[in-house]
Amino acid sequence: MPKGGWQEFSSEASLQRPDVAAAEPTPKAQQAVRVQPTRGGKGGKTVTLIRGLELDATGFKALLKKLKTRIGSGGTVKADVIELQGDQVDVALELLTREGYRPKRAGG
Repeated sequence: MPKGGWQEFSSEASLQRPDVAAAEPTPKAQQAVRVQPTRGGKGGKTVTLIRGLELDATGFKALLKKLKTRIGSGGTVKADVIELQGDQVDVALELLTREGYRPKRAGG
């Protein structure tokens, strides 16, 4: 068999990647949002993690601002996870529900 006999990736159409950005965003009510208190890696301090939100950077920033204003404490976004200072699970669940999400309590 001669070299170069494999033809799977020889056409331009086979090299094209699907356009993920053009896909419709998941509706808020169908996103699997989880709210969880944790202490791991935080020096014994409790933080509240919110995972599963499908937002862009500006969406995360706007939601974080609403949460921090309502709670009255600090927070940040790290790798598509919102971290709030303190055990703020109940307040976060209530605010996310008002925003149209269907969050669930996760962990302890």
